[in-house]
Amino acid sequence: MSAPTSPFHSGELKAQRRAGAGDVAAWAGGFIRNFMPDQHRAFYSALPFLVVAGADAQGRIWTTIIEGDEGFIDSPDRQTLTLATSIDPQDPLAAAFEAGSDIGLLGIELAQRRRNRLSGFIAPRDNGLTIDIRQTFGNCPQYIHEREWRRVARGQTPNPAITDRLSDEQILKIGAADTLFIGTGHSANQEAASNGFDASHRGGEPGFAYVVDPSRIRIPDYAGNNFFNTIGNLLENPRLGLLFIDFETGSLIQISGHARVDWEPDIAQDPNARRFIDVTIDAVIERPGALSLRWAEDTAPPHQFVVTDKVKEAEGLTSLYLAPSDGNPLHPFQAGQHLPIELEIPGQTAKVRRTYSLSGLAEAQSYRLTIKRENKGIASRFLHDELQVGDIINARPPAGDFTVPDNARPLVLASAGVGLTPILAMLHAAAAENVERPVWFMHGARDSAHHALRDEVEHAIATRPNIQKHIFYSKPSPQDRQGEDYDAVGRVSADALLSLNAGPDAHYMLCGPVQFLSEVRSGLEAAGVPTDQIHFETFGPTG
Repeated sequence: MSAPTSPFHSGELKAQRRAGAGDVAAWAGGFIRNFMPDQHRAFYSALPFLVVAGADAQGRIWTTIIEGDEGFIDSPDRQTLTLATSIDPQDPLAAAFEAGSDIGLLGIELAQRRRNRLSGFIAPRDNGLTIDIRQTFGNCPQYIHEREWRRVARGQTPNPAITDRLSDEQILKIGAADTLFIGTGHSANQEAASNGFDASHRGGEPGFAYVVDPSRIRIPDYAGNNFFNTIGNLLENPRLGLLFIDFETGSLIQISGHARVDWEPDIAQDPNARRFIDVTIDAVIERPGALSLRWAEDTAPPHQFVVTDKVKEAEGLTSLYLAPSDGNPLHPFQAGQHLPIELEIPGQTAKVRRTYSLSGLAEAQSYRLTIKRENKGIASRFLHDELQVGDIINARPPAGDFTVPDNARPLVLASAGVGLTPILAMLHAAAAENVERPVWFMHGARDSAHHALRDEVEHAIATRPNIQKHIFYSKPSPQDRQGEDYDAVGRVSADALLSLNAGPDAHYMLCGPVQFLSEVRSGLEAAGVPTDQIHFETFGPTG
């Protein structure tokens, strides 16, 4: 029996080793697919635009936007997208798409902070374009700035401005940008699933992409999913394409260039950066009013919350309780949603934005965030070490779509580590509902010292006979008592969930590290659980 094919090429594997990410290929195969689950098909079909990366006839890589009328994207099957639109002839990738070419694609919904990526082949068809998918996977929502979109009538646009360096006005626009899109490519093995292009999102505070001079841009690379698609491609092929969108005018600045990765940067420039991508510009195309889409941020000031309590829940985990400083009622939230917060941290030149899952009851008088301390995390270290009861935190209303389907089907809630936080909120919601559906709560921790909110879980389950629990410790201490502190040694697995015999209609809600999600989801699907009944939320070392 042959070994399974790695979803990564040699450059990605090299980047993963260099970053100390471990054997990502051993588990990521369950997260990277050659088909779209139905949730992703519905997600793409509702988008007003797609970000796409590819190469022109000269081999230069560009990143662009494809937009269309309402509902222009369709997914006739799990490996295909069709686009009822055409490519602007002024786009640097127009000729390549009309001839048929490899692409990388990013679907991103800024308002809901959702994004998914795929690679494949784009070709013309009778009334638009078709995309055959090679690889696809989801991304976490970190670093996405929320914006609502609208359409305007698109008038006649001027000819693009084409140069080999940035103008003073373009430098100012990039210096004000909090979002960019980056395209890279790899083509060493035409038969491999990892061959082709990648389109990726980057976000930060305005000016996070630093213009060194008219021919050079320096881009920070933050903690992510450890796949290293962008960095790995650059190690094999230094060419790349950058896209900056003027969200107010629909204008585009497209840059083609080549890059090198700085693995040991001076972090004084950006303490959150793990690496930098140093870009040398080869060509710049500015296309005024290229899009009919416009985006707007929520300009209302964030709400102020006072920290009313701060509780250590387990080793490295602390809960913050937040109440509106003006005494007004809380914005309601659904179990599983997160709270976007803004921090002013001494030594940081800009506000630090993070999102943390709400771990408490939806009917409570305060929000609760249960946060893991990351040793390299700017935000989490501040929240654990510096923030005090009585301090003020700014926050936006709760958001997110990782919520329990509104029906009476059996429900399996499974988490690992700090993935407990949204799952616990779902447990509280299940205990409060007037539906006698079977519910199972399964959680994995290292040991009792790392097992957070145990008494709260016990109390919630004790109130309802239809809820059962099963706790796993991966490395119980000699003091931990099997049958009291935990039920089994090991980790939450697909086999453990399947052993519940929840039935063919059960929904599975999963939250935890990417490796946990990959292994559990693959095991459930292999056993015949439909992908539409597996819902998940991932997290990483965002700090």
